[in-house]
Amino acid sequence: MATANTSAVGKLSREEFRRQKDLDAARKAGTAPAALDEEGKAINPHIPQYISQAPWYLDTGKPSLAHQRRPVAGDEPSSTLDEPFARGQKAGPAATKYRKGACENCGAMTHKRQDCLERPRKKGAKFTGKDIQADEIIQDVKAGYAAKRDRWSGYDPAEHKRIYDEYAAIEEARQKLREEEIDNQTTTDLAAVRKVAKAKTRGDDEFGSSDEEDEDEDKYADAADAVGQKMDTKTRITVRNLRIREDTAKYLRNLDPESAYYDPKTRSMREAPDKNVPAEEALFAGDNFLRHTGEAVDVEKLQLFAWQSAARGNDVHLHANPTAGEILHQEYKEKKEKLKDTNKVGILAKYGGAEYLQRVSKELLTGQTEEYVEYSRTGQVVKGRERVKHRSKYAEDVLINNHTAVWGSFYDLTTGTWGYGCCHSTMHASYCAGEAAIAAAEASSAQNLLVHPPPSDREREKQSRSMMEQHLERISRKGKDKERDLEEPSSLAKKHLGEGDIHLDKDKLADAIKAEREKKRKVGRYDDDEAPPGKRKKYQDGFSSSNQEVTEEELEAYRMNRRAGFDDPMFGYVDKEA
Repeated sequence: MATANTSAVGKLSREEFRRQKDLDAARKAGTAPAALDEEGKAINPHIPQYISQAPWYLDTGKPSLAHQRRPVAGDEPSSTLDEPFARGQKAGPAATKYRKGACENCGAMTHKRQDCLERPRKKGAKFTGKDIQADEIIQDVKAGYAAKRDRWSGYDPAEHKRIYDEYAAIEEARQKLREEEIDNQTTTDLAAVRKVAKAKTRGDDEFGSSDEEDEDEDKYADAADAVGQKMDTKTRITVRNLRIREDTAKYLRNLDPESAYYDPKTRSMREAPDKNVPAEEALFAGDNFLRHTGEAVDVEKLQLFAWQSAARGNDVHLHANPTAGEILHQEYKEKKEKLKDTNKVGILAKYGGAEYLQRVSKELLTGQTEEYVEYSRTGQVVKGRERVKHRSKYAEDVLINNHTAVWGSFYDLTTGTWGYGCCHSTMHASYCAGEAAIAAAEASSAQNLLVHPPPSDREREKQSRSMMEQHLERISRKGKDKERDLEEPSSLAKKHLGEGDIHLDKDKLADAIKAEREKKRKVGRYDDDEAPPGKRKKYQDGFSSSNQEVTEEELEAYRMNRRAGFDDPMFGYVDKEA
């Protein structure tokens, strides 16, 4: 479709694009005159757009087909591929004196110091005036299209012949040197002489050159087949294999006949053979999976942009002018990002809330990472980094009341309760007694009591009687009467303080009552049970370790001075409503 070249016009409006389409249709139908080029020639309206449209580096902004025609003969450059010219040659002998305007480094007039290819000198030729180089030969060559792109343009074939002759002369000199070394050796071996003569007549290099070994290596290398191809070294015909033989065939991935279709002609399987396996984890996810990886995604985005731009009236075509389409796509993405940032900054400046955009990383939110950690049977980390233990909002590893283990480190199977592992105490916030508490708990357990039952009353009486006998033996050693010693234990064993017939001495009772009142007055008239904590007397207050046992008179004085109604909980009750 030949249209006016609109690449220089830029973006067309919707109305202009519609009128352009109508004009093109009218020109094809013959109802409108054809477009004219710069020379006044008519342009065929049926020529495709990718032919009629000039590239960006030859676009003049006017409809023309000059870019499809060959240039005029007079405009072509005179230089051709076969025409040699001087490359790297120097003109005549070098100057003996530094000339003004020459290179400060080497002294040549054809270039400046920044373009000099000689080794940088410590003191240039401008200051020393020594070792001035000759000027190069510079020709004004007008090379054509092919000459500009030919790497051998201007090369003289005679230069290669000179290099070949030089290497041949060196090889010949090496051959003669080896032969002279063999001739100088004093040997009568006819085999060595025949070998040298045969090598000389045949012209093979068997003395110092490694060409024969190189040929053998090349021969074996040519015979070896590369991976993925089968090549016959004799016919030089390469047959490409579409699959490396070590790989598993696609049709063997899933033997279910209802799975993905395998095309034997092209050896392709477009769908995934195992649909239940994610594409990222599967060994082969189908040939269509490759279409959405790598640069294929960028090409699809570029094609979509070209279609959308053409639908909006822009002159963009991905295949006709891919360079321009790529440039426009880059400009579109830059403008889109800039506009997005501008809108974001404006919204945040108006409404605020920038602090809520700072999200925590996904690893911290989910507590999951892809780090590989390998543990042993005992729970120790064998490979990888050990994961950080999860912390709770409650206090952890806090030890109280002399405990060396936390609450919940011990579980009692008999009672089904938790406790401390250091002392096996099942009472929370109790004081730790250590190993002694564990031993006491084991001794008081039901199993231990069944194995070792407590002593009976008879055994206790035997133990107390034996201890009393020992006490009586100690008393008898002091010279006391034996009959008195034998009567005293029977009376003490049967009679207890405050029981039986009591015979009180009035004088001792009066003294005991007086002493009890005096003691109450000193401690603030409180009994041990009813006194506040600060007023309570200490254990055995008022008595020393040498005091005698409590007598019947002292016990009676304590009962008489005790506050009436102490044991009665309703003693101080008063009914206020009555």
